[in-house]
Amino acid sequence: MENVTQFLRGVEVDHRRAAALLTGAVCGVGALVVLVRKVNSRMETKEKIQRARNRRTESLQRAEQTLLRYQQSHPSTKAALILSLSLSELTKQLQDGSLNPEEVLYSYMEKTLAVHKNVNCCTTILLESFQQLETVGSNKEGLLYGVPVSIKDNVAYKNYDSSCGVSCYLDQPVQEDSVIVQVLKKQGAIPFVKTNLPQALLNYDCSNTIYGQTKNPHNPQKTSGGSSGGEGALIGGGGSLLGIGTDIGGSIRIPSSFCGICGFKSTAGRLSSRGLRPIYRGQKSVLSSAGPMARDVDSLALCMQALLCDHMFSLDPTVPPLPFNLQIYQSTKPLRIGYLENDGYAQPSPSMARGVREVKALLEQAGHTIVPYHPPKVPYAMSELVMKGVLADGATTLLQKLEGEPLDPCLRSQVVPYYLPNWLKKTLSFLLKPLSPRGAPVLSALCGVGSVANLWKQHTAVEDYIYETIEHWRRCNIDVLLCPAIGPAFNFHYCGKLTSLLSVTMLYNLLTFPAGVVPVSTVTAEDEEEMKHYKGNYQDMWDMLFKQAVSGGEGLPVAVQCVALPWQDELCLRFMKEVEQLVRQSRS
Repeated sequence: MENVTQFLRGVEVDHRRAAALLTGAVCGVGALVVLVRKVNSRMETKEKIQRARNRRTESLQRAEQTLLRYQQSHPSTKAALILSLSLSELTKQLQDGSLNPEEVLYSYMEKTLAVHKNVNCCTTILLESFQQLETVGSNKEGLLYGVPVSIKDNVAYKNYDSSCGVSCYLDQPVQEDSVIVQVLKKQGAIPFVKTNLPQALLNYDCSNTIYGQTKNPHNPQKTSGGSSGGEGALIGGGGSLLGIGTDIGGSIRIPSSFCGICGFKSTAGRLSSRGLRPIYRGQKSVLSSAGPMARDVDSLALCMQALLCDHMFSLDPTVPPLPFNLQIYQSTKPLRIGYLENDGYAQPSPSMARGVREVKALLEQAGHTIVPYHPPKVPYAMSELVMKGVLADGATTLLQKLEGEPLDPCLRSQVVPYYLPNWLKKTLSFLLKPLSPRGAPVLSALCGVGSVANLWKQHTAVEDYIYETIEHWRRCNIDVLLCPAIGPAFNFHYCGKLTSLLSVTMLYNLLTFPAGVVPVSTVTAEDEEEMKHYKGNYQDMWDMLFKQAVSGGEGLPVAVQCVALPWQDELCLRFMKEVEQLVRQSRS
């Protein structure tokens, strides 16, 4: 009996060993499968990225070849003259026949290829633009007849990717033009190039692991800004005279400021968003807006006038049928202008503050009334409404879009905190409160809202803040607001470290207010000297980083920002035009 018992114990031990071995083998196989899948996924990602790069190279080469053939058969094209014309001058000469769309497109194509070699701003050439020359005559009555237009990479153009700078959107050519592209074509415009943006869009640099870093046309050691940074660099470098960008936190206005051009973010919902790809859908706390980018304000206004037409209202019935009001844009009535130099959250650089002061003085001399203004509860709005709204899911969806691909240096420092578990974010937020009054609440906000009920509360808080701000605006009895833009252009890899500065621009996305920037000056040696003594509002890490980010900016563009209430886009543009004209008069 004892022998039987020992035998049974031995069998039991053998079973345990076998089970342990089997479990170990299964775990090993499982780990191997996971590893193989990861390796395969990374290889597939690399292959997708390489195919995208190859497509870009091929489009550039084909454009160069087509351009060369045209130049050989048309040796007397007036390219220099064409490139010097403003949009209003160009459209006039195209309409009266003194210029034709063919010579205009080839002139801008040549310049675009040259600018791209210097700043790396294009994701693809839209080769269909050459074919569109054959049919564009049918739209000769259009406001943009024969005008070459550049479009940001996330603006849908049939048979091309809208990558958002991430590999998961590669090899997915869209099946239909965006509504904006359809309307541009109906108005006679010729979309001819798509331009670069940052990885995953939610960043105000302009670099991704597919197409690389876009440089500033005024200084290749600086970024062009983002997310519409390819547009900013191309237009600022002279390769396009009109482009379409999108803006959820300053993505039109920041690259316009950095690159010395004009940019306009329309009221949320004024232009169709059909076919404008965000990095993820469903986020409703801070709304994105499309808008034009150009060399001057008249070009922005003409583009808005062209887009706000019956064709857009028919294609997208969710857009309110409000045609562009030329009477408001052309008005010369004196304005009551709110004046803001520092929102108390992000102190502007000396050059940007000087730009606001100088424009304020010009406006006063021109007979406008200037009223001090300060937006309410900016720290609360930035952490509890903006950050908690954009990343209401704790950044889960954004991180899913980045899964399986390397992080671009412009984004890495921004998203690393997103990966931390919520308990650690909350603990660090608590510990950082005495040291970082701005950073601690933002870190806590990265946890998201936690539940549907909390999301509804958050949406309610956003609505309340909008109404509160409008009431404050009305108590101040102002028509428009003059305030700083972000700038001057940053050194590389600082944008992702300085999300705090976005109060300057992102506040107006939260509020859905139309806003635009106008270049007014350049950074002086005195500005640079004053920057050495910059302290900031908080004297924290972000203020120190900002000082490093803008160093070496002498000669770079300086801009101001103009803001109006929702649906008063024409008034905002009229104010921008007033600023532009006064600055030009002061220089002459």
